[in-house]
Amino acid sequence: MPRREVLTLPRQLSFEPVTAADMSSVAPLLRRSGSRSCDFTAGGIFLWIQYFGYEQCIVDDTLFLKGLSEDISRRPSFALPVGKIPLTESVDMVRAYCRRHGLPPLFSAVPEDRLQDLVALGATEINELTDWADYIYLASDLATLTGKRYNKKRNHVHRFEADNPGCRLEPLDSTSLAEAIDFFERLGIESEKADPAMAEFEREQVLDVLLNYGDYPFEGAVLRDGHGRIVAFTAGEVIGDTLVLHIEKMEHSISGAGETINNYFARYMLARHPEIVYINREDDSGDPGLRYAKQSYHPALMLRKYNVLLRE
Repeated sequence: MPRREVLTLPRQLSFEPVTAADMSSVAPLLRRSGSRSCDFTAGGIFLWIQYFGYEQCIVDDTLFLKGLSEDISRRPSFALPVGKIPLTESVDMVRAYCRRHGLPPLFSAVPEDRLQDLVALGATEINELTDWADYIYLASDLATLTGKRYNKKRNHVHRFEADNPGCRLEPLDSTSLAEAIDFFERLGIESEKADPAMAEFEREQVLDVLLNYGDYPFEGAVLRDGHGRIVAFTAGEVIGDTLVLHIEKMEHSISGAGETINNYFARYMLARHPEIVYINREDDSGDPGLRYAKQSYHPALMLRKYNVLLRE
């Protein structure tokens, strides 16, 4: 009997909007990226679904993400696929999708440590996203604040402790969540934000995270002053050897509140996760105030990101 030839049809991508219901399927695949970039974390995607219009497609245990580029052009673009399918094949699947839909094969927020992978696959244009580099610090630096360069930071922490005897850090959990929400709702939009629209969007997303905190793979904490009142809170997620901080809010009128929760939370997380080596405090999105604040903590490295256009 003649052997029947089996035809293997090419796998085609079909994207659907990312929703909160996708957290359980998308988050584990993001962890396979092997990157310290905040763009490959649950917080990096689910806090910004609406802003970047993220859509997802999962094929053969591989995650494909489509959205808008992280620059002022806001063109349709793709994240590097992550998962079981080899990058050569998964990128060709994106190319095929782009041909069918008349789109250029543009990959956005490609971290510097993965840039050469796309160069080898036929990059025709590479542009650095200068406002979106992640600030990455040694966790031990933020937890200890040792050395002359951290004198001012230590002094701010000591001032807060002196002004607030009995101050303490507590987990952000079911016992403190309602109080943290009340605290955040009383905070105004941060004055140092250069883009009011983005500040308002971020505010709405942070509130949504707090209201649905149990759905996120986050660990967080609240800082209480000497009277037991919340004056700051923070939340992030651990990916490999890196703690990625997604949220940090404080009462700016209280001297040292920001420096103290930064320092206390680094210590707290190192005690819980000895494997942590780095803390990613994300990008500054081109905001001068944020840039100054993040640089003042002396990052160990800047994880630069790029838009990469491939040949069709």
